Amino acid sequence: MRLLTGLILRVVAVVALCLAAASAWVMWDVNRTIRAEAVASADRVVREARELAWRELTWRGSSGRDAKYAFPDWRSSETLRVIAPGYCVSLAWTDEAPRRLCGGWSGMGAAPPAWFDAAYSALFGPSRPVTRTVTLHRRDAGQVIAVADHGAAARQAWRVVSVVVGVAAAMAAGIGLLATLVIGHALMPAERIVRCLRNMEGGAYDLRLPAFRAREFALIARAVNDLTQRLAETTAQRAALTRRLFQVQEEERRTLARDLHDAFGQCLAAAGALAAAIEAGTEGERPDIAEDARAISGITERMMGTLRSTLARLRPPDLDAVGLERSLGHLIATWNAHGAALAAARPAGTVPETIPAFRLDIVGSLSHVPAQAGLNLYRIAQECLTNAARHGRPSEVRLRVEGDDPVRGLALSVEDDGGGAPERLEARAGYGLIGIRERVAALGGSLSIERPAGGIGVRIAAIIPFGPEPAGARFA
Repeated sequence: MRLLTGLILRVVAVVALCLAAASAWVMWDVNRTIRAEAVASADRVVREARELAWRELTWRGSSGRDAKYAFPDWRSSETLRVIAPGYCVSLAWTDEAPRRLCGGWSGMGAAPPAWFDAAYSALFGPSRPVTRTVTLHRRDAGQVIAVADHGAAARQAWRVVSVVVGVAAAMAAGIGLLATLVIGHALMPAERIVRCLRNMEGGAYDLRLPAFRAREFALIARAVNDLTQRLAETTAQRAALTRRLFQVQEEERRTLARDLHDAFGQCLAAAGALAAAIEAGTEGERPDIAEDARAISGITERMMGTLRSTLARLRPPDLDAVGLERSLGHLIATWNAHGAALAAARPAGTVPETIPAFRLDIVGSLSHVPAQAGLNLYRIAQECLTNAARHGRPSEVRLRVEGDDPVRGLALSVEDDGGGAPERLEARAGYGLIGIRERVAALGGSLSIERPAGGIGVRIAAIIPFGPEPAGARFA
């Protein structure tokens, strides 16, 4: 669950709890008011009865027994004005049956819903009667009992609760909306922080977060900025070390190629010459020795071929002398010649195996490419072609190089139709693919492995900048 959604739900829960508490308090206050009005109605009836009784006694000189005649008409308008609407009052003179009168409900609002009536009854129960005694000459002359009618009490409670709770609900909705806007605005830095972290995951270490107003977010932004700076420094150091390792590797390859050519190559040449001399000297007298000498010559020639291909991989053509375009053409020609040699060496009668055809497409001019960038592109192309020929059964492998965009740099892609899967290649990446990734990352480029447009095979694409990217941080 998102933090904003969780906070909004909490605000809604708090508002609902406050509304429930406000409703309960309003219902309790209404019930208290109803009880107080019942007490007031009983007191007014007692006071009115006592005043009228004393007035009658004064005019007529009646005794206390005749006090009941002070209220000759219990249902007169004089009596009704002292009883509040919705309340019932019973007056019982001594030794007489009580007489009951209720105030009208008209104008007290609509009837409450059944659930409110049930809830009100469950919370407060039936209305409790209020009893008062009418005394004359220090003697009990009668008794007054006032009680609120349940229907009128429920109507009054519903009217007050619906009004108060409606206003409170509207205020709560407004407060909730404003709180949501305020919380959403306060949490906006979190989205920028998450976006910055995701960009960092993709390798963008030049992003910086601004100083936020909230202290907590400001501390997080400072920690993220420190982390991105350290990652940028570490990545730059690692890239520099990787570039230096590749330079050392090139130097070691050149040294090894020179040693193989000077020592091993000369030994093979000497062995071949000696075998030819032995074959010429024993051709007529010892045909068996001549046959062995010819076998030695054949082995020597095959070893010389292997040595030449190894030297070609260890020491690429001099890019300064022949140029990148001719070097790539020579690389493609070497692969095609290797395939032709394999086809020629296949024994007769065997099932023919697919020999891939290697193609080269160059877009734009490569004459302006720096030597170091050209060497790195050559090595990447070399490894990609090896990977395409080794991990699939393609019928065609196409190398495409675009060098006409000096801002973006060199664009290289190798496509094959060998039926391989990019996901398997990613999951089971060997040292060759790892080396390609490290070389491209050290140069500040990008690498992608996907299916080609035809949907069959694997396409490896790399972007190699001509020089290091300009340093500097930018705000996320």
